[in-house]
Parts: sequence; C-alpha cells; structure tokens
Amino acid sequence: MRIQFWGVRGSLPSPQLPMQIQRKVAAILERLSPQDIETPAARQRFLDALPMWLYGTVGGNTSCVSVAFADPREIVVFDAGSGIREMGIALSKQEPQIERYRIFFSHFHWDHIMGMPFFGPAFNPSVQIEFYSPQTYLEKILSYQMLPPYFPVSMRTMGSQKRFHCLKGPITMQGVTISYKKIRHPQGAYAYRVDDGKHIFIYSTDVEISDADFVHNEENDSFFKNADVIVIDSQYTHKEALSKSGWGHSSFRAATDFAAFWEIKCAVLFHHEPAYNDQKLFENLQEARSYAEHMHFKDTHLILATEGLEITL
Repeated sequence: MRIQFWGVRGSLPSPQLPMQIQRKVAAILERLSPQDIETPAARQRFLDALPMWLYGTVGGNTSCVSVAFADPREIVVFDAGSGIREMGIALSKQEPQIERYRIFFSHFHWDHIMGMPFFGPAFNPSVQIEFYSPQTYLEKILSYQMLPPYFPVSMRTMGSQKRFHCLKGPITMQGVTISYKKIRHPQGAYAYRVDDGKHIFIYSTDVEISDADFVHNEENDSFFKNADVIVIDSQYTHKEALSKSGWGHSSFRAATDFAAFWEIKCAVLFHHEPAYNDQKLFENLQEARSYAEHMHFKDTHLILATEGLEITL
C-alpha cells in the first residue's frame, strides 16, 4: 500500500507569496557562514541542518490523497481538491499508464471537488474513472460546478469513461476492502477505511472530533482501533478550535488524543489552515509532539502532511 499526498490544505488553496519566499531566503542567509559553502559536502550538510519549514514547503493545494496497491494500472484517490491536478500531471508521466482511477469523496464542499475540472486524465478516452460516495446524486453534484456560468466546458466534454457509484456498504477491489463511516461536519462528511489484509489506512478529513468519537462501541472499534495510519483533520490550534466550535474541524491536540485513544500507530496531521505559513505549521507539529510526550502517548507517531509525502505500508 503506497500513500501519496497531492493536496493537504483546507478551505481553499494557499500558494506561497513572494514575500514569504523572500523571508525564507533571508532566514537561510542569516544562518550561513563561510565554512558552509567551502565544499559541496559542506553545502549539503548546511541544507540538511535547516529547519523543515525553511528547506521546502508544506504546499498550497487542497485535499487529494492517493493509494496504490499491487496493480500499477489502477489507483484509489480520496477527494478531488486542487491537488488532483498535480496528481494527474505526475501520474500521466509514469509507466505503465494508469488505466482506472477510483475517486472517493469525503464530501462536496468546494475545496474537495474544485480540482476535478482540471484533472487531465479525465479528458483521456482510454481512461476509466469510477466515482464513489454514500451521497446520492453524485453525478449531478459533480457536474453542477462545471455548468455555465461557472466553467466554460461541461463534465460531458471530459472524454474518459465515467461511472458513478452510490455506496451502500463496504466494497472490495484487488483484495482490498474500503468501508466508510459518517463523521461530524456541517452538511455531513465521511471517513474511509482501507484494509488490504495486512495494514489499515484511514482517511478522515473535515471532522470535528467530539466525545462520541472516544466511545468504545462496535462501530467505532471496528473502524478505528489499531489502524496503521490515519490522515486526520487538525486545522486549528486548541484555542482556535474552542472559538470555532461547530465549524467542522479539529485541533492538532484533539487529533493527537484521538489517535492515541484508538491506538493508531501514525497520525498524519492534515487539512491545514490556509492562513498558516510553513513555520506555523511545523510549530504546530512540534507542539503536538510535545503534548503527546507530556501525555505519555508513546506508541503514536505524529507527522505533518506535506505535498509530495509518501508512506508505504
């Protein structure tokens, strides 16, 4: 199971501004000494020692995560935020070519579907795209954002072979079972659980974690307990989450509590606040790790979702 991150922001895309890049360059130069540029090896050591928020970027695209299995010609995708455009460009260059995309939607707020009209493979007649959601009227929902006056071409002009599936329960493909669970978010959203018989991956963005999510019952236990990796909404700090109750998102502290409670091995903090720059996001990660250490959560590893991140199970 190979998990790749193509879009990790929440609410709307947030590209790096010129001033932000200039500040990064200035901060790097302040750390530089003559000894750091004497040799190629010295330059590399200097770069490797830079804070992660300086050497690279979290990324500005909205939600899109792919999961690949044994068959290189088929891939599962969760959400079609603006990151799906980057995914389409990257995967169209690989060999063998992907022949079937299976796209599952957590919900249909704009930041989770806005990349669909720009998904290159959707215009390829040799490509099959299977769309999935527990929500009815799936085709109508996706098509509406491409109607005049919102977009110059309709979804019908996309030449790929498209099918739309309203989920009624778990489905199995390539020996992998994908199930879903409704989660707390305005107008509703769904988390997905991917089980290949050896490992369990959960995609749970856009969720406002509540006390009900810490209750041991058959539904919660069978879905969350002992997963290997969870991608989980952690848009806010604890203080912000308190002031934005009912907005449908969680704090990184709540996400940490949740992962530890359900004995999940790795939690990927996801759906980042668009107003946060890279430094703020990595500070949040460090605060989450400090909080986990303070709470003696020794068995849950915390990482920050960044564009280009890959996890192999």
